[in-house]
Amino acid sequence: MVPRYARPQMTALWEPEARFKIWFEIEAHATEKLGELGVVPPSAAKALWDWWATNPAIDVPAIDAIEAVTKHDVIAFLTWVAEQVGDEARFMHQGMTSSDVLDTCLAVQLARASDILIEDLDKLLEVIKRRAFEHKLTPTIGRSHGIHAEPVTFGLKMAEAYAEFSRCKARLIAARAEVATCAISGAVGTFANIDPQVEEHVAQKLGLAVEPVSTQVIPRDRHAMFFATLGVIASSIERLAVEVRHLQRTEVLEAEEYFSPGQKGSSAMPHKRNPVLTENLTGLARMVRAYALPAMENVALWHERDISHSSVERYIGPDATITLDFALGRLTGVIDKLLVYPERMMKNLDKMGGLVHSQRVLLALTQAGVSREDSYRYVQRNAMKVWESDGQLSLMELLKADPDVAAALPAQEIEEKFNLDYHFKQVDTIFRRVFGEA
Repeated sequence: MVPRYARPQMTALWEPEARFKIWFEIEAHATEKLGELGVVPPSAAKALWDWWATNPAIDVPAIDAIEAVTKHDVIAFLTWVAEQVGDEARFMHQGMTSSDVLDTCLAVQLARASDILIEDLDKLLEVIKRRAFEHKLTPTIGRSHGIHAEPVTFGLKMAEAYAEFSRCKARLIAARAEVATCAISGAVGTFANIDPQVEEHVAQKLGLAVEPVSTQVIPRDRHAMFFATLGVIASSIERLAVEVRHLQRTEVLEAEEYFSPGQKGSSAMPHKRNPVLTENLTGLARMVRAYALPAMENVALWHERDISHSSVERYIGPDATITLDFALGRLTGVIDKLLVYPERMMKNLDKMGGLVHSQRVLLALTQAGVSREDSYRYVQRNAMKVWESDGQLSLMELLKADPDVAAALPAQEIEEKFNLDYHFKQVDTIFRRVFGEA
């Protein structure tokens, strides 16, 4: 985790104190149910919860010191708790194995991280929707292959992003449900030394589902899907960030990141206003995607378990969620404060002498009885003249002067095909599909 790209709420979830607190709750809830089943004295759970009620500080260095000797993190934690609680603590961990604690804890952390990320997505969606409606009918040029294609609106660009991040949210909700499972099944997952009711009790207390069948670990296909989902969300972040970066290029300059008072764009060139935030988002997206591959490689563990996944997850659990949380927050800020320049959009749209209306003329010629091949040829030969003049010539005027075109289409009809509003007649329909309102 790099502090530069981290926010406190998500970071706190992965601190050692937070992890040990979840471990304690797992152990205490399990001991509680074991007491109800008569496996251990009910006084054992009471002693644990009574100590916990004093809001004890978790002594991480002390636990680490024990682990330095035991070379086992869960045993070190249990030893430290026993030193605090006393004799009744010996009933903790009855019939359990370390993975019961570690995997269930990770499920809790990933579920809670998901809740933060879902809240992040809600905030981003709210901002994107506001900007979409603000620029619902702001004309701009649509580009394919980076080349002028046909007119769109900037609101439609935002609507596309809204729909995409809505899908991201749905995927994350599904991934959260898939990864939030509890396993308290003992060595190799057979429940030989612990009743399945204990697992059910712990799961219910921690807001998890019961893992239907574990080995000695929760199956890692669940985690693979979770981190893959984070990678897809990161890719969606990058897609919108790249759009902003392209729109901010000097030759385009249809939108740009907010440039705050006192901000500097370059150590050498005082005139620079660079898209540094969205460039940063591209880099962060690469990192989040990179965490998906080792999660997939974790799926193939040996037999009932090995710990080749453990070191991987100690990295990717915190890093992927912390980085994505930061990236979503940063993107929300970028879109919220994005400077949009409708006049420049219109200037760029008009830059190439009306070429963007070529398809309407093509279609009109075919409807007037000209073959598609000839229609394409008539329009293209005039369009190429406009290209070669760098937009100084007018496609409309060239078409009106072309005898083949004029023979099929009156001048007034040709002029009508250059009406910009025609391209926006279905914007309300698209907005209703995306937002449920127009």
